[in-house]
Amino acid sequence: MKRLILLLFLLALISAVVAGVLLNDFAHRPLAVSKAPFEFTVEKGATWKGLSKKLVDQGLDCDPRMLWLVGRITGQGGSIQAGNYRLDPGTTPLALLQKLVDGDVIPMSITFVEGITFADLRAQLEQAPGIKATLKGVPVAEVLTRVGATEKFPEGLFFPDTYRYAAGTTDLDLLKKSYETQQRKLADAWNTRAPDLPYRSPYEALIMASIIEKETGRVEDRPMIASVFVNRLKLPMRLQTDPTVIYGLGDRFDGNLRKVDLITDTPYNTYTRDGLPPTPISLPGNASLRAALQPAQSDKLYFVSKGDGSSYFSKTLEEHNRAVAKYQLHR
Repeated sequence: MKRLILLLFLLALISAVVAGVLLNDFAHRPLAVSKAPFEFTVEKGATWKGLSKKLVDQGLDCDPRMLWLVGRITGQGGSIQAGNYRLDPGTTPLALLQKLVDGDVIPMSITFVEGITFADLRAQLEQAPGIKATLKGVPVAEVLTRVGATEKFPEGLFFPDTYRYAAGTTDLDLLKKSYETQQRKLADAWNTRAPDLPYRSPYEALIMASIIEKETGRVEDRPMIASVFVNRLKLPMRLQTDPTVIYGLGDRFDGNLRKVDLITDTPYNTYTRDGLPPTPISLPGNASLRAALQPAQSDKLYFVSKGDGSSYFSKTLEEHNRAVAKYQLHR
């Protein structure tokens, strides 16, 4: 009987050693996949055991029980992080587990371009991969409340930039980050503003920055364009800027700004109304914020596009009309 017990013990010991050798070999052997690149998503709350089976079902060529055992033996199976991952060639089970524990996710990003509207930004969020939608169909006023904004209108409140995120990040998370960034950028620019500017608040400066953003894509011209508008506000003289008129037309704008549009009054028509429009008209970037609050020093009151992306600036209407004839009418 003692010999039988000893024999069984030896067999169990040998089996354990063999299993340990096999598991060690498996843990250090590169994983084979049915497709390359092999990408997968780990959902929040996923378990290592469930993920092991899911990966094999998606094309990982291994025994899911062996994969699960690697996490069990190392004690790391309970520390995996959610996100989108890519399995690189030559990755071993141990390396895969470490990648998941470290949260070494596929970098994902979304870019809000300068000059777009809040409607454009919201559409981007709804179409971006890996973002969890929590704001779809939510009224704008409620969106602003959830973001923490005190403003009543969303235009211009979000900073245009590239934002990196992990899968499962909510649209609200990204909006909050963009809003807080714009608030910080605006505050910094306001605190270093030039003296004697015709703005009563940082929000008015934001409005001006949004107009500058739409007037030119040329960074070098923005301080001069800001100077023109600041000079007009000080006279006082109407801004007469086309982008505000276009914004006021909304869906009625078909790409062609007509004379009738310039004389049709809306809250955003700076040809028919004095001062700034009631809200920003786009997402201004850092260069436009700086230009609005640190405009060039000049006596210019007019500018016209030269057709190459730059602008020609004039002090008098006569000079401006000559520039229009030259650069726009080619006379």
